[in-house]
Parts: sequence; C-alpha cells; structure tokens
Amino acid sequence: MQNTENADVYISHVHGLLHWEKNLPNKKALVQPLANGEVISYTWMEVAQQVRCIATYLLSLNLPKGTSIAIYGKNSAHWIMADLAIWMAGHVSVPLYPTLNAEGATYVLEHSDAKVLFIGKLDGKTDSWNEVKDQIPAHLTCICLALAPEFDAPKWDDIVENTAPLDQVILPEPSQLATIIYTSGSTGLPKGVMQSFGTLLAGARELQTKYQVTEADRALSYLPLAHVAERIFIECTLMISGFTAYFANSIETFVEDLNRAQPTLFFSVPRLWTKFYLGINEKIPLHVQKILFKIPVLGKIVKKKLLTKLGLNKVRYAFTASAPLPTDIILWYRNLGLELLEVYGMTENCGYSHVTQEGNFAAGYVGNAQPKVECKIDENGEILVKSPGTMLGYYKNPEKTAEDMTQDGFLRTGDLGEIDASGRLKITGRIKDIFKTSKGKYIMPVPTEQKLGNHELIESVCVGGSSQPQPVAFIMLPEEIRHQLKENSKNNEIESSLKLLRNSINETLESHEKISFFVVVNEPWTMENDLLTPTLKIKRNKIESHYEPFLNQWAALKQEVVWES
Repeated sequence: MQNTENADVYISHVHGLLHWEKNLPNKKALVQPLANGEVISYTWMEVAQQVRCIATYLLSLNLPKGTSIAIYGKNSAHWIMADLAIWMAGHVSVPLYPTLNAEGATYVLEHSDAKVLFIGKLDGKTDSWNEVKDQIPAHLTCICLALAPEFDAPKWDDIVENTAPLDQVILPEPSQLATIIYTSGSTGLPKGVMQSFGTLLAGARELQTKYQVTEADRALSYLPLAHVAERIFIECTLMISGFTAYFANSIETFVEDLNRAQPTLFFSVPRLWTKFYLGINEKIPLHVQKILFKIPVLGKIVKKKLLTKLGLNKVRYAFTASAPLPTDIILWYRNLGLELLEVYGMTENCGYSHVTQEGNFAAGYVGNAQPKVECKIDENGEILVKSPGTMLGYYKNPEKTAEDMTQDGFLRTGDLGEIDASGRLKITGRIKDIFKTSKGKYIMPVPTEQKLGNHELIESVCVGGSSQPQPVAFIMLPEEIRHQLKENSKNNEIESSLKLLRNSINETLESHEKISFFVVVNEPWTMENDLLTPTLKIKRNKIESHYEPFLNQWAALKQEVVWES
C-alpha cells in the first residue's frame, strides 16, 4: 500500500477513508456515468465530505449504536458513500439486491430490524423497484441517494448541502459488526451473515498484498455490491489500496463503461466470461482462431485485438468466481494472454478461501488455500474451511450457526471436494445438489454440467430429473443463437451438434449417470423469472420444479433432443 503511515488504515473502511482523504484528497476515487452520457468523478476529499455530512444526519436520528440500516439499489458511487456513512455513524449496513422481489425485500427489512432505508439507483425496468416501492413500511425512515427514483423522502444532495460534516469521528473496532449480508440463496429463505470490519477486510488485504494493488489501479463495478464478492473486490480493496472504482451505467452501455475504466483488475462470474467467449466465437469461429493464433507475429496481434475488443487489454489480473467455469474457456482466455484466476469462497467467509496460484493452474481445480486459511475434507466428503474471513454467525439464528460451524472453528461449506498432493482443491458437487433417480441411483450433477458447459452451443446447463430413470440435461442456448432461431426456426444443424455432444459426454459417464435426453429451453433463465441468483448462478430447485410437469411427456417422445415449445 502506498503512503501508509501505519497499519491503522487496515482496521476498518472508515480508517481507510480518512487516510485517503488526508493523503490523496484530489485523486479520483469514484467515477459515475449518468444515463444522459455525462460522467461525474468524486475525489477522496469529496467522498469524505459527503460521507461526513450524511453521518451527521444519521446521528441526528438518535438511533441506538449498531442499528441496522439498509441499502437498496444498483451499484453507484453513492451506494459506497452510503455504506461508509452508516459505518461512520456507528451503525450496521444491510445491503438488498436490486432484483430482490417484494416478498424477499420485506423479509430482509423485517428480519434485519432495519430502521432506515437508503433508496439508490433503480429504474423499475431491470430491477424490482415497482414491486418493492409499495411494500416499504410507512414507519421506515428513508433517504434517496443520487440517481434514486422519485420517492417522498429526504434527498442525499439536500442533506449534504444543509448538514455540517461530522468532525469528531469515532472509529470502529476490527471485531465490531459491520454488515449483515443476506445470502442470495439458490434454495430457501436468505440467511443473514454477520461480518465484522476485520473479517470483511481480511480477503481484501490479501488481494492488495498478493497482487500489489495500488492507487494507480482501476476496477469496474457492475456485479451487485449487495453480494460479498463485489463488496470485497471493489469496496473493501478500494478502501485499502486507494485505487479508482468506475461504475457501469447499464447493460447497454457496458462496453463503453468498460472502455472508459480500462480496468487493470477485473472480476466477473462464469456466465459473463462465457458470454464474452461465445460473442468472440460468433464473429471468429474457434477453428479460424486456432489457425490465426499459430502464425507467429499475426497471432500476437490478433490476441491483443481480441482483448482490446473486450476492453480487457490493460488487465493485470482477472478473476472468476461464484460457480465453476468450464476448463476450455479458462484455457481460451489464458491463451489470449489473460491469466484468469479462479476464486473459491462463500458469503460466510467473505470469499476468502482458495485461489488459483499463478503458474499452478490445473484443470478442474479451484486452486490452493489462501494464507492463514485451513482446509480439510470431512468424512462425508464435505469441504471444511477455517478462514480469517469467517462470519460472526447468522443473524438471529444461533441454531443454524452451530449447525454450519464446527467446534474448532471450521465452516461447513456444503460443497463436496478433493485435495490433491499439491494442496489444490477440486469441487466435485454440492451435498444438497445430489439427487436420486427413479432407479434409486445417486447423481452428482455438477461434474456433468462442467463437461457440458465447455460446448459453444451451451450458455447454461442444469442436470436434473429425479423423477426419471436417467438424468436429463436442461440446456439454454447462447443469446445470439436464440435470436437466430426466432428469425429462422430451422434447427437441424444445432440439433445434430447437440446429439453428438450428448453421445460423446455419455461415453465418459457411468451407466447410471448417462443423460437420457437434452431439453432445449425456450425461455431464458434470468434473475427476473427467479431462475438465476443475482450472481447468475442457476437456482437448481426452481429450474427442476419449473420443468418437472413436462418430463414424462418429453420422455415419451424418445428423442435425444427435445425442444421446449
């Protein structure tokens, strides 16, 4: 870390803010694009000034110290400022996903005992604002951030203009509760994971040290800040390293936002890495790429141009997390010159668990345990992890805390895995994902999904079919191909490719694991239809229950590939 006078800057995000306010007051901290094309930059001095004013306002509400205060909105500069203001005022932040439905939002606000709600960047089109706005309790104090929709509540800018900045800041302790992060949850009600300032910053501190992150670095924030991965990668690392965080305005402007940021560090999830990959392959088929890449000088030029087209040509390190990314895609990026590192972790340990080490990549493995992390495999094959990022527990749920934590401090991850002789960890499935076919045979879907996910015709896949004698694979085609099929419904070539894929995959599987048939789904899986989590992981139970009523009639067709009508 540059310009650090002492280690106190590591204690909390508020310590970090005050450090950069003093040492780099005029450096750009946050860069926010607006819908009209304008771009606003906030320096560390400006960020600190606004945070101090809002902290004063929060203190004027005379709430008990440690009160839960919620933030509901898409990523923005003011989302992070609101988080910092909550902490500066001595309270606990509770982020809500911008796509959380009314029922989920009501549950989180009630369960967390939130007394204040910051309403952030929302439009009612790509988020749940239209559902949630009428469910906001009348007794809940609300504050509208910049870029918030119209709502009868005090505005951030007005508060800043009319409130004196907080002068005497009471700094948090490392062990103090900082936030309650509600898991997006692929099953059941979300759990409130309690994290302290110390646990939040553990992973960011290691990220900053290991990859030499400084104030000269740049990162683009577009995955939900309500999720622990983006919170650590963007907000926590920002407060430690002093780099510049850029924000994306919308999906439509993503490429423009990416090129504005020219990130030197980039974090994404498998679904998006796959979309980038498929997008390039649509324009330059893989077999053409292979020929071009082999030509000595031209190959390097083409690779550089492809990374530039993706907006990733300045990236020093790139990371993928939240779900397995097919090995072929990881190797494709590495061949382009982007050392894509896989990260494994959970909300319950702030994502601080395992990472692929440079030069130590092995297909199918997520990497080695990070410093100060212990990992072992339980008798039932479950991965147990002890990490400096391990949660304080689940909010108002000591029974679940005791269930998920061993007496010697290891977190039960719910994942199944193996550790090789080099200490690298392989995820082989989820305990809860294992299902039994009608023949009584147990199926672990993840390994088969990883094999299928390598294919260029597959954007996403879910293996299920517990009511059937053999597993079934639900296939979602890439967006470009879905559009093509709408214009021209002929799918003989695609169907032939999928049949070949099914047959080749089945040759690698045990007899009870072999895929009975593929179902090419008609409706894309999205957050809006509740078939994906906010980090774009499949909601397995929702997908299976969605298609279950049709499985018998599809099976009766005795076809290798069934097209959902």
